[in-house]
Amino acid sequence: MRIQKLLSFLVLLLVTTNVMAQFPLGLGRKYDQPKDAAVSYERPKEYTISKITVSGVKFLDPNTLISVSGLNINDKISIPGERISTAIRRLMEQGIIEDVAINITKIELDKVELDIHLRERPRLNKFVFKGIRKGEIDAVSEKVKANKGKVITDALIKNIQLTIKRVYIEKGFLNTNVQIKQISDTIRANNAALIVTIDKKSKVKIDDIQLVGVTEMPDYKVLSKLKGTKIKAPLRIFTPSKFIPKKFEEDKEKIVEYYNKKGYRDAQVTSDSIISTDGNNIRLILTINEGTRFYYRNITWTGNYLRKTKDLETILAIKKGDVYNPEELNKKINGIPQGDVSSAYMDDGYLFFQCEPVEVAVEGDSIDIEMRIREGKQATINRIILNGNTKTSDHVVMRELLTRPGQKFSKTDLIETQQTLSRLGYFDPQKIDPKPIPQADGTVDIEYNVEEKPSDNIELSGGWGGLQGFVGTFGVVFNNFSARNINNFKKWKPLPAGDGQRLALRLQASGRFYQTYSLSFTEPWLGGKKPNSFGISIFHTSSDNRGYQRALERQYGAAYAAAFTGGGSGIYSGYFKNTGGSITYGKRLNWPDRNFSFNASLSYQRYNVDNSYFIPGFQKGVANDLSMAFVLSRYSLDNPQFTRSGSQFTLNATFNPPYSLFRNTPVTDKFKWIEGHKWMFDGDWYVPVVGKLVFHAKANMGFLGKYSQSADFSPFGRFILGGAGMGMQNAMNVGADLIGLRGYDEGVVHELSYEEAEKLRTSDGSVTLSRMGGIVYSKYATELRYPVSLNPQATIFVLGFAEAGNSWGSYKDFNPFKLRRTAGIGARIFMPAFGMIGLDFGKGFDPIPGISNRGLKSFTFSIGQQIR
Repeated sequence: MRIQKLLSFLVLLLVTTNVMAQFPLGLGRKYDQPKDAAVSYERPKEYTISKITVSGVKFLDPNTLISVSGLNINDKISIPGERISTAIRRLMEQGIIEDVAINITKIELDKVELDIHLRERPRLNKFVFKGIRKGEIDAVSEKVKANKGKVITDALIKNIQLTIKRVYIEKGFLNTNVQIKQISDTIRANNAALIVTIDKKSKVKIDDIQLVGVTEMPDYKVLSKLKGTKIKAPLRIFTPSKFIPKKFEEDKEKIVEYYNKKGYRDAQVTSDSIISTDGNNIRLILTINEGTRFYYRNITWTGNYLRKTKDLETILAIKKGDVYNPEELNKKINGIPQGDVSSAYMDDGYLFFQCEPVEVAVEGDSIDIEMRIREGKQATINRIILNGNTKTSDHVVMRELLTRPGQKFSKTDLIETQQTLSRLGYFDPQKIDPKPIPQADGTVDIEYNVEEKPSDNIELSGGWGGLQGFVGTFGVVFNNFSARNINNFKKWKPLPAGDGQRLALRLQASGRFYQTYSLSFTEPWLGGKKPNSFGISIFHTSSDNRGYQRALERQYGAAYAAAFTGGGSGIYSGYFKNTGGSITYGKRLNWPDRNFSFNASLSYQRYNVDNSYFIPGFQKGVANDLSMAFVLSRYSLDNPQFTRSGSQFTLNATFNPPYSLFRNTPVTDKFKWIEGHKWMFDGDWYVPVVGKLVFHAKANMGFLGKYSQSADFSPFGRFILGGAGMGMQNAMNVGADLIGLRGYDEGVVHELSYEEAEKLRTSDGSVTLSRMGGIVYSKYATELRYPVSLNPQATIFVLGFAEAGNSWGSYKDFNPFKLRRTAGIGARIFMPAFGMIGLDFGKGFDPIPGISNRGLKSFTFSIGQQIR
């Protein structure tokens, strides 16, 4: 009996033993397959699988693993047999399993229960970087952080190595070496860390670039097309000579494009060689096959029934014998609206128009082109879809659209709408994306995708000004305000927004010396149905110089204060006050085109002056300024922050009532009611030069007029030229127009008349020029602008400028060719919260005599979008 029990125990033990057959894999690892001591390899036994379980897994799905193994319940298998080996191999091939064992847990007659026991590969928990600085670690971590949590496999490690190498190759470190070592995480089970050791070595720079096969084009012209691949040069800063394979491939394409534009249709870079010179530097050799230069011969048109061939030839503007240029040809077919062939059709609703230029004959150096046109049917706009305006109300955007349901599709309207939305200032101009979506019934839906950007500006500054005490400024402009939600406090973020109204508030104070307050509100769509604007503004400014004397008395005593201020009788005993407001009505015009607008305003200002030097010619008294202003303008700039193309023109005329024409007798207080008229013109042009480089030209001019020869020119509203055009806002911005002229001090650019010089002549016979305003001025400027960043959160561009201008105190001295010249460089930074911030370094070439430092000023700082 004891022997029988012992034999039964041995049989059961042998049956339940884990049996593994050995078989080779690609990496040389071997695994055992199950075997039954009761069954020999020579006589396999067939079983039916009655149950399959999975053990040893934590993250993987058991049902999925059983499915991958290929084993199923009720399958008949031989033990030992190929099905077990195949199941193990299939599981290992997934790359996520480190070890597999298939165990027999129970045998009952011809049924068998199996357990698939697995050991998962560890998951990536963290990276440890060695060999690089902390700043570099952050950049590299950003590139590979998406791999955290993944199962560590050989393929994963290889991809991480390649990703890191690519980061350094793009920086010019072509020989970067990356080693990765895996270590177990002692805290988290089944997790591991990767120790990444990076040896980036030295940058690979370009000693020389040689061209082979270039005979028709100058070498320097071809080399100039290599924008990201440059040879070493001591002064090269913005395009260093590091070798980046990706940019090199792009530059080779640019060379081919350049040749294609010059008529060399078949030009190609046939080979390139990279030769190491000293281990870290290389020499590039480019072999170019220029091919033959081709010309247009005959251009024929087929399929055009709605447009005459003669009209299409006029639009295309390509003649027999012109150099063959496929890029230019495509632009003239599908290029700028109102100037290409497609617009001639699409502006009349033919959205499905197509024009395919086909080379029908190539003989010698001549090419015949056949323009194959498919005109299609007219498409009507079905509906407008608007996406992305999370802050701005739908009706604010919809009212600006030139494309409306029921109208015929127009390509020009679509592009001009894109420009109009950009001018609103609420959306990122780079992200405004209009998409026509053709429908099965022949109509078209227009989808506008926009992305909101901050549009409000804030000005906040403060400081201590010696005798003036605390000086502070607070200003805020809400460019997308909503008056109708003023009572809905849920909409206050920090004020209700989304209806396109403009609310501006500005407060500035320097104790009792100087205060200014202004408040304005503008509704761009009065009534909500037509683009007729309405605006209202009020302001008050007070500058009391008597505060200087009181401050001196408190700090130094009455005797010192009296001596310093001339006993209270000099400029420190006066004050200047200005209070006023205006109402403005504006209207968009459809003629001569949709870019024109007209504004009319009624304004009133009251000046109260006592012993003040702020307004030359008016030191004491009260003056009233009632005026009507009319402004005709045209605006077609593509982007208000960094403009690449377009123009802006403004003609401004201001009139006071002609009081002197109704008076029979002269008056003693001739400026009690100011009279006269004022004209100003401002023009700006923007033209792209090459790439992102933009040329900007501007002209500004203005003059004062009077109704009667016997009357004096008004001392108010004069033109003060010099500096940033804003540096004297605390003193002279009321009653004057400030005109910038970089390279000169604030307000000093002025040609004195004889009468003005006599008034300023001192006892020793010299003339000391004060900051005076002219009755006529002109200014001209040119700039070259280049963007550094077009990010809407911080648009940055640099510029070089040359400008000239002057102002005159009388018409008899006016000479439009006698200008103060200046040139220099500058930079602009646009941030939504603060507006445009500018810094310029200018060199004035025509010093002004009679002024300290001869009127020159090197650095000029500005804030806000300057008009003049």
